[in-house]
Amino acid sequence: MAYAVDITSPDDPRVDDFRDLSTADRRPDRPGGKGLVIGEGTVVVERMLGTPFEPYALLGVARRYDQLCGQLRGLEVPFYRASADTMATIVGFHLNRGVLAVAGRPAPRSPRDLLAAARTIAVLEGVNDHENLGSIFRNAAALGVDAVFLSGRCADPLYRRSVRVSMGHVLRVPFAVAASWPDLLGELQRRGFSTVALTPAQPSLPLAHAVASEKVAFVLGAEGPGLSEETLESTDVRAHIPMTTGVDSLNVATAAAVAFYERARLSEDASR
Repeated sequence: MAYAVDITSPDDPRVDDFRDLSTADRRPDRPGGKGLVIGEGTVVVERMLGTPFEPYALLGVARRYDQLCGQLRGLEVPFYRASADTMATIVGFHLNRGVLAVAGRPAPRSPRDLLAAARTIAVLEGVNDHENLGSIFRNAAALGVDAVFLSGRCADPLYRRSVRVSMGHVLRVPFAVAASWPDLLGELQRRGFSTVALTPAQPSLPLAHAVASEKVAFVLGAEGPGLSEETLESTDVRAHIPMTTGVDSLNVATAAAVAFYERARLSEDASR
């Protein structure tokens, strides 16, 4: 099991991978830095286990070590145990969840690797808000989305805030970054996916009329600009979520949840 190592000095070099998480240009979870993946809180730590993001070290207070002992039984890694004040000095702020785990990044996945068994996927263009990104992954996990694909202009889904907001599901829902955009949409169409652009603009179909194909790829854009015209022109169908008069759009993560739910509901009805 994970073994406790008591840390009494915030300058201890053994915890350098957890240091200065509030300093943007020194963060170890930035792709340009050490490129580490950091999980925050007991739920996220538990979801890291048995994945390619299995931790190689943890930092937390004694209470969290006691809570996680059972789950970490088969993991021979150090749990750096510190007081809340020492941990706050190391991290750069008081961490209410009381535990962090750090893992390396596996090699990026290819979109083609994820498509063989997929029937419902999300395709994100320029979604650059980490909280929206994390919420979309959490929704995808909850509502049966098989994979998420991102354009190169999307935020990093493995940034600590995205991992935290996703409740660790970003580490379990397969994802890949498209090497060429919007060529990915053509690849999906050749593989039998109906590409459905979520947009409030007219003309478009009500969402429920656009999600009954055997394989569906929901295409969503960033807050504000939405999908580019090039992407809209590259999709098979434009669909909107019917809303009360005077409200023109939803937050992108909320819109994704509605679309994923509608797809899951229709799929369940069809299987009865």
